Amino acid sequence: MNATILVLCSDAVIRSVITDTLEARGYVVLGAANLGTAVDRLREYKPDLLIIRPYIDNMAGHDAAHYLRTKRPGMRVLMVSGTLDDERLLYRDSLHAIEVFPKPFTAAELLAKVSEILERRA
Repeated sequence: MNATILVLCSDAVIRSVITDTLEARGYVVLGAANLGTAVDRLREYKPDLLIIRPYIDNMAGHDAAHYLRTKRPGMRVLMVSGTLDDERLLYRDSLHAIEVFPKPFTAAELLAKVSEILERRA
């Protein structure tokens, strides 16, 4: 699959590991360390999937994702989070149409989840 994935993560190490994992599977990956760079990427590319952390640029990840979707309607969103101790997060209205994928996960688990999301009908 030649899907394009935007990885929005301020942590360079995490962004690099996710990027390397996805590129090894053949995905086109666009990295962004902040919301401004993500917006710039959306001007030039049309990602199929956004992978985002729970917080970016002092903004809740779901708010950032909803904002980015105004620039690219239909883009799917996967939030990778290590903060799911509170299961109420999974049921927040603000997470509508955003998949939450708890850490830790293996590369194989991430690739399976990404494939699952991309294979769904839009």
